[in-house]
Amino acid sequence: MRRNLTNSPMIYAFGMLAMMIPSQAFSTFYSYYYVDKLGLSIGLATLARTIFLIWDAANQPLFGYWSDRTRTKYGRRRPWIFGAIPLFMLTFIMVFSPPAGMTEMGLFTWFLIALILYEAAATVIWVNYGALFPELFKGNRIRTKASAIQQGFQIVALLIGTAGTPILFAAVGFSNMAIIYAIVFAVFMLLFLRFVKEDEEAANLPQPKLKEAFRETLSNKPFWLVNISNSFAQTVNGLLSSMIPFYAKYVLEIPESQNTILLASIFVSVIPLVGVWYWLLRKMDPVKGWRWSFVAYAVSVIPLWFSTSLAGGIVAGVIVGFGLAGFLVSPPMVNSRIIDQDAVKTGSRREGIYTAVSGFIVRSSGLISAVAFLIVGMIFGYESGENPGPNPALTFRYLISVVPFILLIISILISLFVKIERSPEHER
Repeated sequence: MRRNLTNSPMIYAFGMLAMMIPSQAFSTFYSYYYVDKLGLSIGLATLARTIFLIWDAANQPLFGYWSDRTRTKYGRRRPWIFGAIPLFMLTFIMVFSPPAGMTEMGLFTWFLIALILYEAAATVIWVNYGALFPELFKGNRIRTKASAIQQGFQIVALLIGTAGTPILFAAVGFSNMAIIYAIVFAVFMLLFLRFVKEDEEAANLPQPKLKEAFRETLSNKPFWLVNISNSFAQTVNGLLSSMIPFYAKYVLEIPESQNTILLASIFVSVIPLVGVWYWLLRKMDPVKGWRWSFVAYAVSVIPLWFSTSLAGGIVAGVIVGFGLAGFLVSPPMVNSRIIDQDAVKTGSRREGIYTAVSGFIVRSSGLISAVAFLIVGMIFGYESGENPGPNPALTFRYLISVVPFILLIISILISLFVKIERSPEHER
């Protein structure tokens, strides 16, 4: 039984389930919680995100480099994940547990510190979890299968983290919601770690020094193009999830209790649609399939502009689900091929630093999302829930449809310049 579970795509996917439930609750509701519920201004929320990004720029690549060079009898990645589990739990709870009665500047300070600590703990886990993918799964077929299963679990987590969270915080409050999700995270992450065995041969390969490692990574043109393209699409993921509560309130004019139905329309539909994309991607070159996923995603956000009721929002949500499913499945396959080619060139497996730099580029989408929120809010006069401006409905139509469409067009254009050589190993 243990042998069948060790390093299986199913077990690997439990790590995704563990991380994405709290991460999605965070990304979907932290803006809504601090800006609309607690009254923090968009400007201060954007400033906090900018300060974090500067910190993240330094720590994420270093965590990847240190992970690649770690040597223990338990592996390179597993000790880092074990150590970060309690830190992630505590900082996630901190984000949603600010003391009552704080001034706006006090609230900003709490938010900034909580954000920096939470994202540092999350970075350690995401870098090491992501670095295991190309090491554990080799060849297009197994990677396509593993990615599809992983993203299926991710959609379940997205559904819980978005559609389930309003029910949970309405029942027990934001702080208790965070405690519950932190415990769920620990249970699934420990299950994942129980059945993961790292590749000893890959761990024993020589590793370049810091300067050489960064030079090789930063000079890899396909790597940069792929991840910059992904960052614009990832911004759309963040915008859709974080704008849904505002969209429901101001555009569809439905009660907060119905947010769960709207969110479920997107994420429930993605589960079977991941299977559709798995079937499509098996018949295509990974780069071509990745490129087509951007096209599908861009088309799918258009109906959100025209919805005016819960029913219309549900239909638009199902359509978005198709584009989202394609983008969730395809990027790991493309990034894994880039890492494989680097290993052939350098003679070392450097999944950690590639995953870390990739993560930083893609996670910079949070700043793009925050700036888009700030600019569109300024144009239409939205400041906060206490001062939503003269036309909040138009504000959030733009943020959930027009801005995502423009960002995905940019992703498509950048993806056209990506050229990655095929090798016999990739055909397996």
